[in-house]
Amino acid sequence: MSGHRPADDPALAPHPESVRPIGADPAVLRVGNASGFYGDRFDALREMLTGGPLDVLTGDYLAELTMLILGRERLKDPARGYARTFLRQLEDGLGLAVERGVRLVANAGGLNPAGLADAVRELADKVGVPVRVAHVEGDDLLARGGWGDGVLTANAYLGGGGIAACLRAGADVVVTGRVTDAALVSGAAQAHFGWRPEDLDQLAGAVVAGHVLECGTQATGGNYSFFGDHDLLRPGFPLAEIAADGSSVITKHPGTGGAVTTGTVTAQLLYETAGARYAGPEVTARLDTVRLAQDGPDRVRIDGVRGEAPPPSLKTGLTRLGGWRNEVTFVLTGLDVTAKAVLVRRQMEAAFAATGNRPAEVRWTLARTDHDDAEVQEEASALLRLVVRDPDQDAVGRVVSGAAVELALASYPGFHVTAPPGKGTPYGVFEAVAVGAPEVPHVAVLPDGTRVGIPPAPATREFARLPDAPLPEPLPAGPTRRGPLGRIAGARSGDKGGSANVGVWARGERAWRWLAHELTVERFRELLPETAGLPVDRHVLPNLRALNFVVDGLLGEGVAAQARFDPQAKAVGEWLRSRHMDIPEVWE
Repeated sequence: MSGHRPADDPALAPHPESVRPIGADPAVLRVGNASGFYGDRFDALREMLTGGPLDVLTGDYLAELTMLILGRERLKDPARGYARTFLRQLEDGLGLAVERGVRLVANAGGLNPAGLADAVRELADKVGVPVRVAHVEGDDLLARGGWGDGVLTANAYLGGGGIAACLRAGADVVVTGRVTDAALVSGAAQAHFGWRPEDLDQLAGAVVAGHVLECGTQATGGNYSFFGDHDLLRPGFPLAEIAADGSSVITKHPGTGGAVTTGTVTAQLLYETAGARYAGPEVTARLDTVRLAQDGPDRVRIDGVRGEAPPPSLKTGLTRLGGWRNEVTFVLTGLDVTAKAVLVRRQMEAAFAATGNRPAEVRWTLARTDHDDAEVQEEASALLRLVVRDPDQDAVGRVVSGAAVELALASYPGFHVTAPPGKGTPYGVFEAVAVGAPEVPHVAVLPDGTRVGIPPAPATREFARLPDAPLPEPLPAGPTRRGPLGRIAGARSGDKGGSANVGVWARGERAWRWLAHELTVERFRELLPETAGLPVDRHVLPNLRALNFVVDGLLGEGVAAQARFDPQAKAVGEWLRSRHMDIPEVWE
């Protein structure tokens, strides 16, 4: 709302905190999730509101790539920049939420939370559902400048304090810009239980619960290594029953698909994390203290989480347009696949040289998807993929497309491509920088328009890696059998800027005793040759029987740069599980 005072206005007064619970039960807060990304299941909001009791329903719509997309939208129209899907979901969901007394908290505000808050008010008037709408802002640091050329977005990751202030002021709907994904849950828990900044263990417990919920159905069996164990036709979305001490139970509405097990929760805990310390704006959660226990069917208890003071700076994500990219995939069928690939590469390189305008980056990969004596043509074919990038659109568009098309009758036998070459598309670059927390305005704009400044954490601690925990006793020597690692271990992988993380956990104590000693950084690099020349860091998490590997630079300049076949590293963990090792024959 443009009429509000700026965040640094000296007249900005702190809002008095209230410990009045925001949910029905003072002892427990039931928080659900209805979105893990911008484009997730549209009907999830309705399903969660009608599937069972809730106090708060959250939605995570933002990711590194999403911020770039919203930044480009804002260039075209300054009134845009938020996730419009959220508004469409509210057309019938808003009435359901009010009827059931459920508060809605979503980061769908993206780059324009004030604009989305106004749009929610207009929608509420249109559908005849009176609601109190609040928003959180201050994360958008683009206007302060100094970010370098071409930056489209610059957003600090805020904590849950602004969300808590809005809920305590009676907001029915809270929309935010860039907050940490877990803040949607931890902010609601702060509001319900009246936690103070020094209640670090409680805050850390809520952050861990928030991290489990943030990716929606990944906590209920989606993208799970052992997917055959459960019915995943349509997994339900997760919810957390959070207690006043910060412990929680992860579960889902009765009758919904999927499953909640210590395995599904472990997988999500390892997603896009690294070592024992999981830093945020309000607390650093100690993942090495997390204890998981099956608490009944589709119920996993999380407790024991310890918290430490957060770092003095906030992560700030920058996105910029990096240039232009294009892609051509040549199909090589039948015999002499290698020779055919060599021929077309030579022809394309000669065409680049003839124009004098070779793209700045040229990447070739050959996927041998072909089989001998195949009965289906697709199974007789391999894919040769050419990806080019350059600051000049002509270098990736006209030059590449023209050269590829001109080979149609002049190259290897059976020449064809998977799709006609295009003109090229822009690609983005993501970069994370640190900004001192006191330099970032964190402002809750309450339903009545009052602006409340949220102070940074009163105590901080420089972030440092913890020494690895002691390894378990190794297994005694015994017979082994060659086979895929995935026989005894699950994995989940993901992206953080240009880095990828691969979390691997063992199914059972004996498997853990073997995994902890055998899957070293050196063995990891052997199994995944793409990582051989990159920095790889291994973190040990004994409570989860897990190892977490962070590979710096695997994704180039981040997911938006699309520098790799799997640009978000979603399947690196499954690639690792498919690799063969000498595995002991006997397990518990």
